[in-house]
Amino acid sequence: MEENVLNKIIVFDVWAEYAHFRKFYTTTSPLTFSVPPRTAVCGLIGAIAGLGKEKNEYLKYFPFEEAKIGLRILNPIKKTIVAQNLIHTKNAKGPGMNLITQRTQIRFEFLKSPKYRIYFAYTGENGNLLNLKQLLSEHKSVYTPVLGLSENIANFEFIGEFEIEHLHSNDFIAVNSVIPLGQVEEENGLNFDYNAEYFSERQPLMLDNERVVQKYDEILFERNGLPVNVRLKNGHFEIAGEGKEKIVFIE
Repeated sequence: MEENVLNKIIVFDVWAEYAHFRKFYTTTSPLTFSVPPRTAVCGLIGAIAGLGKEKNEYLKYFPFEEAKIGLRILNPIKKTIVAQNLIHTKNAKGPGMNLITQRTQIRFEFLKSPKYRIYFAYTGENGNLLNLKQLLSEHKSVYTPVLGLSENIANFEFIGEFEIEHLHSNDFIAVNSVIPLGQVEEENGLNFDYNAEYFSERQPLMLDNERVVQKYDEILFERNGLPVNVRLKNGHFEIAGEGKEKIVFIE
């Protein structure tokens, strides 16, 4: 994608009472990522826009070249453990819930009161995604948006569509969004604030239609949503408006 094509970006906030984005290496006691992986954001946008889920069709509309996605933490990251009763439907004696006798209690880790800001710039030709701005502005969605699991129903608010500018600097930049570590300069790339709480998580960034991960990266963030001061290899994007938010895309 040519750089001068990317000149506008859609911004919206999303939140829920609870969220769960399962870490791929956990099984019997599922743990959650602190921030939704890019793949989960693709699913969220696809649900709002009405992209089909059959055979993971929606995934093909989010290549790095056409779909630029950024994410900002708005509420501090808080986690809690909730025990859930899972039922054995395959071993049931019939279709009624009263005939299901086998249950297993599993402890799930959930995010409590999560809220994020999503940045989305699209240069492709899919009509559903091109209609995303109208749906968001009217507070409508084709499918129910959730944060991870079907029971974690999400709400959202359209912030606006803004002009965006790609800037380069050799200095430290206070970036508002989460940051893939692969975009940070390897030598003297991070300026620590000792009052901040920094974390990184290895996350999937891209899936193919078979849901096989095509790319991973470490995602850097500050737990309370504070800006992170970094020197970037390929610059950052500044969003026009009162806040002049500085972001990088997850790619």
